[in-house]
Amino acid sequence: LPARERNGMRFNCLFPAFSSPGKSKEAEIKRINKELANIRSKFKGDKALDGYSKKKYVCKLLFIFLLGHDIDFGHMEAVNLLSSNKYTEKQIGYLFISVLVNSNSELIRLINNAIKNDLASRNPTFMCLALHCIANVGSREMGEAFAADIPRILVAGDSMDSVKQSAALCLLRLYKASPDLVPMGEWTARVVHLLNDQHMGVVTAAVSLITCLCKKNPDDFKTCISLAVSRLSRIVSSASTDLQDYTYYFVPAPWLSVKLLRLLQCYPPPEDAAVKGRLVECLETVLNKAQEPPKSKKVQHSNAKNAILFETISLIIHYDSEPNLLVRACNQLGQFLQHRETNLRYLALESMCTLASSEFSHEAVKTHIDTVINALKTERDVSVRQRAADLLYAMCDRSNAKQIVSEMLRYLETADYAIREEIVLKVAILAEKYAVDYSWYVDTILNLIRIAGDYVSEEVWYRVLQIVTNRDDVQGYAAKTVFEALQAPACHENMVKVGGYILGEFGNLIAGDPRSSPPVQFSLLHSKFHLCSVATRALLLSTYIKFINLFPETKATIQGVLRAGSQLRNADVELQQRAVEYLTLSSVASTDVLATVLEEMPPFPERESSILAKLKRKKGPGAGSALDDGRRDPSSNDINGGVEPTPSTVVSPRGWAIGAWGPPGATPSHLLLRTPSELGCREPPGGRLLRRPSYQGGNGDSSPPPPPRFVCKNNGVLFENQLLQIGVKSEFRQNLGRMYLFYGNKTSVQFQNFSPTVVHPGDLQTHILPLAVQTKRVAAQVDGGAQVQQVLNIECLRDFLTPPLLSVRFRYGGAPQSLTLKLPVTINKFFQPTEMAAQDFFQRWKQLSLPQQEAQKIFKANHPMDAEVTKAKLLGFGSALLDNVDPNPENFVGAGIIQTKALQVGCLLRLEPNAQAQMYRLTLRTSKEPVSRHLCELLAQQF
Repeated sequence: LPARERNGMRFNCLFPAFSSPGKSKEAEIKRINKELANIRSKFKGDKALDGYSKKKYVCKLLFIFLLGHDIDFGHMEAVNLLSSNKYTEKQIGYLFISVLVNSNSELIRLINNAIKNDLASRNPTFMCLALHCIANVGSREMGEAFAADIPRILVAGDSMDSVKQSAALCLLRLYKASPDLVPMGEWTARVVHLLNDQHMGVVTAAVSLITCLCKKNPDDFKTCISLAVSRLSRIVSSASTDLQDYTYYFVPAPWLSVKLLRLLQCYPPPEDAAVKGRLVECLETVLNKAQEPPKSKKVQHSNAKNAILFETISLIIHYDSEPNLLVRACNQLGQFLQHRETNLRYLALESMCTLASSEFSHEAVKTHIDTVINALKTERDVSVRQRAADLLYAMCDRSNAKQIVSEMLRYLETADYAIREEIVLKVAILAEKYAVDYSWYVDTILNLIRIAGDYVSEEVWYRVLQIVTNRDDVQGYAAKTVFEALQAPACHENMVKVGGYILGEFGNLIAGDPRSSPPVQFSLLHSKFHLCSVATRALLLSTYIKFINLFPETKATIQGVLRAGSQLRNADVELQQRAVEYLTLSSVASTDVLATVLEEMPPFPERESSILAKLKRKKGPGAGSALDDGRRDPSSNDINGGVEPTPSTVVSPRGWAIGAWGPPGATPSHLLLRTPSELGCREPPGGRLLRRPSYQGGNGDSSPPPPPRFVCKNNGVLFENQLLQIGVKSEFRQNLGRMYLFYGNKTSVQFQNFSPTVVHPGDLQTHILPLAVQTKRVAAQVDGGAQVQQVLNIECLRDFLTPPLLSVRFRYGGAPQSLTLKLPVTINKFFQPTEMAAQDFFQRWKQLSLPQQEAQKIFKANHPMDAEVTKAKLLGFGSALLDNVDPNPENFVGAGIIQTKALQVGCLLRLEPNAQAQMYRLTLRTSKEPVSRHLCELLAQQF
């Protein structure tokens, strides 16, 4: 630049008054106003300003605006600078426009013309300035003007690297602002090949663009997988000296590596074996490098290295198909649990929460339970303690439930108030799901109320009442325990509610003890009466009238309480009405009528708890997978004893409810429902039993089979294309099952006439359906980006070989769409593990010695032969693994029973791995020939 331009634009020359410190605010405003008046006079003067003067004054206006003062002139002068051929003048013009020009300004049309001229100039510097301006303004009018030109510049062979980089980022900005303005065309295939560009900056910008585009149009960019893996492999295997310009503290291209790993998370694992093998090698290399000593003590080095590591672990978790990598990732995260950096401990706990949901890494996560419990006790950062609680919840199963629940209860006494309600919900869910006996469950919930009664929501104490009502074996213990809890001097109101209900129903079970005689029970409850809210007092009045039925000797005392003026003339109409009605009922009704009206509550209908739904709502959107991962512990013993009662008005027929027992519209939780046929329920208006389709003859089946991974897993993505994603979560017990289907609209356009239907061909000769399936109707419209859920109740009536079919039909953009899929419901889902001694196993093995009862298959291993992975797959298949049965300790022996409504089919299996030959021999014996062959085929696919 000339000396005048180079020196004249210095700050001291622009604003000499601001170069010296100590100026007051008033002095600054006075100087600004004077300067604005001077600039305005220069712009309005008769003498034409040269380019340098325009640039100087426009730059002053820009600086004044950045100081916080309004600028209402100078915009046209800035636009005139765009036509200059000097870089500095054009740069200031674009800078002013980017900062001060509104996207709705009348000058946009003039600005667009100047930008169009610069884009056509083929001057890379001017083109970059124009592209930056488009991205900074980002208005829809600019998008409409240049959305078609920018892709052409991006993929043009003669475009400079800096222009390509700017074009990619500019297109990304426009796409995020107005996706409908960016046309998909032949350039999409060419932009993918920018991943092979020699310039790393171009590759980095292209990865950001492709990652955003492929989320809406995954099939258009599917070819990027192999290119991304190839580029990632070159970066990971390179030394820090190979990419000197893009090496950050001895870490080659960390930002690009992270972006590539995120791009790969937009797709399922590569189908090509060579590409998948190369990717697995990359992931293993990253995990190996994490174990190496650091090449620098600088925090920037560790940050870059850990960023790649955590993104690698995220990709491993996303794939959920490589057991060895999942376990290694878990072990690597375990090392961070005691790291001195708080952020690393937080990220490690967060990632392990997701790993705990995988059947392959769940056991590995459980090995860190002591470290996580210690973090819950000692961490100073509340967010880290919250993640530790989340991880304990995720890793819990029947083997460690008591330990985890006791630790969370202990932590609850000192927990931060902001997370107490969430901890209470988690403890309630775990206690219910993994209760070994009901007395432990009752003790746990009462402890919850004692420790954090203010945070125990209605859903929690409703649930314990439902379970106690439905379980005869725990009613006496519950009555005794709650009676003792009520004797505490300071008793929470929720404890009074639970005590009032349980003693009103089952107080007679402990009335034989003089220490808990009927008068003592009544006195204890009534001593709390005046300290409680109106709702609790109303419940206690219902308890009193129940006492008159249970204990006639208390009738006179209770009638005296009901007859008191404080009740009959109570200001609250609910309490007054109850007192009047109960007093009249106890005085007029005969003993038989009273016994009929006040009889014991019948068991609640079997439905699921609403506690988990409340926890999901509290955690916010996207928490469902973390809270309900679909992994089912075969040994878990879910308490399935009740439901939130239906909403009732002031006095229900049962005489208890005040308002509603449970929240309306509660969503399903993790607990298994009984089928409607078991409950004696009619088909709901929206439900539909399986229909037998009409077949034209033959055995043709064009529907794709369910992915083999669902044989040993119960959750995952069943189907996905550019329009629709179908996810599935399911659980099974005995001959019953429940399946959740999640239909996600991946487009921005609403699906019309959306209709998913489940059908099963059954037996074409006997026309007998092996499965009874009830579906719930879903909304006929699915908004763009939305997800709807469908629930299937499944009952296995007899053994079957073919899974039911899911037919989905809808209209997208006016065009009809349809697809048919096989649901992941196979006969092994109804497999119940059976433990037996070696002698019983061999005796039963010999009894199943007929040739048609045995199926055997010898096959080559398709996956690495790992004993722990094999054990996990066999457990996921449903059988129990029997130790010390086979003389060869390398072999696996299992047993189980397939539960159907018509009959039970016993099954014994033996898996003999030959590591040297990389072969397996699988032998199954069952009492039915088709079942033996079918189970053998299903299980062989897993190895």
